[in-house]
Amino acid sequence: METSISKQERADIRWALSDAFVDNEVDYAAIVKQVKKFDMNKIKNILYSEVAPICHSNLESILPTIWLCFNREELESDIEKMLDARKKSFLRRQLDTLLIKWLQHRYKYIWLEIAKHYESSQ
Repeated sequence: METSISKQERADIRWALSDAFVDNEVDYAAIVKQVKKFDMNKIKNILYSEVAPICHSNLESILPTIWLCFNREELESDIEKMLDARKKSFLRRQLDTLLIKWLQHRYKYIWLEIAKHYESSQ
């Protein structure tokens, strides 16, 4: 397993994980295929602390706007802006900690599906 993740690899992981938040049937096997060479604890952290805070609202809306995929450049930009705001503000870090806990609970099924497909791909 890889121990460090490059900036490009992290962007690729985020892009793959964002597929779990589209309003369509999710291909968890395809997501796992793209991320399985990385440590699954890191993948889980990226899912809930970077991708879910940006993408979850698509699944929360009555008429989700994203059906097939997120815009890769916008996704990356939005995540980086969020992480920068988190780094600069104590209050933002505290609020995001609560949000991440809620996302881990609300979207637990996403991780369970990823983990299940990861185990079956071994």
